[in-house]
Amino acid sequence: MKFFVSGADGFIGSHLVEELVARGHRVTALAQYNSFNSIGWLASISEQAKASVDVVLGDVRDAGFMHNAIAGHSHVAHLAALIAIPFSYTSPASYVQTNVEGTLNVLESCRRNGVERLIHTSTSEVYGTAQYVPIDEAHPVIGQSPYSASKIGADQLAHSYWSSFGVPVVTLRPFNTYGPRQSQRAFIPSVAVQLLAEVPRINLGSLSPTRDLTFVSDTARGFADVLLSDSGVGQTFNMGSGFEVSMRQVFDTLCEIAGSFPEVALDAERVRPEASEVERLLSDSSKISETFGWEPKYGHQKGLRRGLEATYEWFAGASFGGYSAKAYVV
Repeated sequence: MKFFVSGADGFIGSHLVEELVARGHRVTALAQYNSFNSIGWLASISEQAKASVDVVLGDVRDAGFMHNAIAGHSHVAHLAALIAIPFSYTSPASYVQTNVEGTLNVLESCRRNGVERLIHTSTSEVYGTAQYVPIDEAHPVIGQSPYSASKIGADQLAHSYWSSFGVPVVTLRPFNTYGPRQSQRAFIPSVAVQLLAEVPRINLGSLSPTRDLTFVSDTARGFADVLLSDSGVGQTFNMGSGFEVSMRQVFDTLCEIAGSFPEVALDAERVRPEASEVERLLSDSSKISETFGWEPKYGHQKGLRRGLEATYEWFAGASFGGYSAKAYVV
């Protein structure tokens, strides 16, 4: 089997590459082309792991490039995407170009190259605010932000390529992954960096929404389990910890871990438009458990605490090149 991972330079993608290499596989890792020749988080993986990784620079928006890059690979994991929700309000067209058209290019390349298995990455954001909990795969999808709308479009394209052309695609829908290497535009890294800098006041958005937080090693393991299986073709699978926690609770736990309790101020600029905020997410991940045997190792309250401790410790030891004690970045 020959493995290809798009978005391999990113947060989850780099962890997936490490997971596949740890299982004895060689991986072609696609990183976003840039003039600095940066390979993102792939640069931080161990030298031993790098020996089993072939890095290519390119862009999922280029159909011809993707066809040639995927040629010769039997298994593809597609994680390349624009994911920052705030920026999707500013530049929605770029999300359509990358998340929808980019996914189309991956699907068509897999179809034309006869790929044996494709994992398409969705997101729990496609569900919008929960209409019932826990959220199973039959829950309605609603685009409450341009980002989530673009991912819904990509999900539908993936399903259409299975039903129309028989492309062996499986859609994975992770719930709120967190952990080492996550972008500071996300809540947990932003708070952790500011706590480490011992700032006296932290500006935050809404703390009332709840999320189903999944530690990144659990997410990467789930992707690898599904990629290496023959089951689930044409289906969508939630992947969450099955534990609901408010952003306020997450903030308080991080403060306990850091031993620091700064003042909290609500910054209206960091609050989503009212109709766009997803107030509640809680996963029913029984389907992925029954089909692939995946279970989170960092689930529920104790697991969340361990995951937040590991995340905080990683940020404490990070070089902070690119991380800042200033509040959120988009």
